[in-house]
Amino acid sequence: MFLPDGSQDEIGLPLNNKAKATELFRKVATERGFKAISTPVVEYAKTFTNTHVGMKLHSLLKWFNKEGEIEVLRADWTTAVARAISNQKSKQTKWFYEGSVFRNDREGIESKQAGIEIIRTEPFLGEAESVLTAVAYLKELEISNYLIELGHTGIFEELTNSLKLDSETEERLLDAMHDKRRDIVYEIAIDYGSIQQAEQLTELIDAYGSVDQLKKYRSIWKDNKRLTRILNHLIELANVIESNGGEVLLDLGRVKNLPYYCGVMFKGYLKENGESCFSGGRYDKLYEQFDEKVSAVGLAFDIDVLATHINNNERKESICIVASKATHIQAEQLRSNYPNANVDIQYEIKDSDAYDTIIHVNENTN
Repeated sequence: MFLPDGSQDEIGLPLNNKAKATELFRKVATERGFKAISTPVVEYAKTFTNTHVGMKLHSLLKWFNKEGEIEVLRADWTTAVARAISNQKSKQTKWFYEGSVFRNDREGIESKQAGIEIIRTEPFLGEAESVLTAVAYLKELEISNYLIELGHTGIFEELTNSLKLDSETEERLLDAMHDKRRDIVYEIAIDYGSIQQAEQLTELIDAYGSVDQLKKYRSIWKDNKRLTRILNHLIELANVIESNGGEVLLDLGRVKNLPYYCGVMFKGYLKENGESCFSGGRYDKLYEQFDEKVSAVGLAFDIDVLATHINNNERKESICIVASKATHIQAEQLRSNYPNANVDIQYEIKDSDAYDTIIHVNENTN
């Protein structure tokens, strides 16, 4: 039977690499004081479609349950973890998870992730710990050719606040900023504001580069206390990353892709091909739906992407013990003589090239 679009089977090395990536993630997260958490793969749709989260129902894998409620496969770990820990009174502030999310608005409906969430922690401490955990994990994976992008939701908010956009127009503008469509950005801004505001927003699309390149914006924004404060915050966070071996790109025109982001945003890219390997940021607003006012920040790693960049050189000798029904017990006992090898028992060899060593066992073998 054929599989639905977006589904696929996995075998061999790719599957082993994903297991290794997950194993090393657990090692790093545990060593840094994070505690494991898991949530059900099935949730109510409203967990992800409410106004605080803002996911579109058509992008979720859904069905009606027997009570007529819409249920979905887990679409976002951050939201699911927030729901779970909001019901607990734990003093634990650092959590990690691993597992799949399911969406039908992207290539492949299942995406394997591993991530961290830090709540009720001083904001800069939580942000620094998030990105430094990413640096530590990529180092553990022996991935060094990457770039960490920093942005902030407050920059777009500050520059568009006076435009008085309705929600539909604001969403169009966010999409245009994300896609770097200068024409659409200028068109919307000029319709709701001045030429100066339209030029300022379109220039923001190209406001990205190293810390030194973008320090000029401290001078440009010197009369705006909020923007100056945001830029200083990003520079301080960039310094923390760079002092620990990471390379940073500031993208002042980056905009949020989910309503709950409300501050610093980060994204990791592999320089080799530009693939995104992690993303995250601050999302204090997500907890407002649970009548909580807390600091919250985190990020999620794309295990599917990272697994393709693992250099898996751990190769053991491959041994085949050729036995029979009468000698299977002897063959199994013989297996223990080779603790550092991969040992297979067969009654008949169909592919001798698959093994480094072949051992035949007969009834007279001691």
